[in-house]
Amino acid sequence: MALLLSLCPVHAALADEWNLKDKDGVHHTLAAERGKWVLVNFWAPWCPPCLQEMPELEALQQQHRDVRVIGVAVLYRKNQEVLDAVRQTSVSYPIVLGNEDIASDFGEMRGMPASFLYSPSGKLVGHHDGPLTQAGIEQVMTRQPASAELFTH
Repeated sequence: MALLLSLCPVHAALADEWNLKDKDGVHHTLAAERGKWVLVNFWAPWCPPCLQEMPELEALQQQHRDVRVIGVAVLYRKNQEVLDAVRQTSVSYPIVLGNEDIASDFGEMRGMPASFLYSPSGKLVGHHDGPLTQAGIEQVMTRQPASAELFTH
């Protein structure tokens, strides 16, 4: 597992380079979300911190029209594991049935969950390894000084 999580460091995905297809067949690109904050969250169905963070991300998207959360499931054996986790956490944001290749396109991750935040202009704000809270992400969005270390490059 450690080998899978220490994905090869590559450049972070550029704003218009990724195209993610969710479990319902809908394609998501950053260019299509221009004007919104976009949080791409990598998670695994066996990861307790990942599952605990999902309601926070759901609340964030529900309470902010200018936020799009996209969940990318990785490190799972069967699609049904992902679908069961989504049903149990009752999230409505798009879920991509991802893999390690998709994850490596975004950049180095040191564990699960891992998130990449993009500003409304499409610029990568940075990435965060570990669980996030709605309040923490809101602090970054409003550029509060206390949040400066939450997302790194």
